Amino acid sequence: MSVQDQLQARLNAAFAPDWLDLDNESHKHSVPANSETHFRLVMVSPLFEGKRAVARHQLVYGELADLLAGPIHALAMHLYDSREWSEKTSEAPASPECLGGSKADGGGLS
Repeated sequence: MSVQDQLQARLNAAFAPDWLDLDNESHKHSVPANSETHFRLVMVSPLFEGKRAVARHQLVYGELADLLAGPIHALAMHLYDSREWSEKTSEAPASPECLGGSKADGGGLS
């Protein structure tokens, strides 16, 4: 099972999201072709109601700790409750451009 499939399955099981969009953005970074290291997550879940952004992120980090310690280098998260999502007209911000750098040139992953 791919890393993306594992992420999606675990997020669906843990958060019963109203909306889940998970994009592999690894191709935008200095990593080998077909990598699964950089992801962008947009998720709307009733479990986020009444919680601040930090608490929402902690819930996701807790659920994905082993993947974040292993194959996943970066996870950009945009987490909303239903009201917030409808107020945003169902759109999350785009990920920033990669600033470059790789292990090969001494810059580390970005």
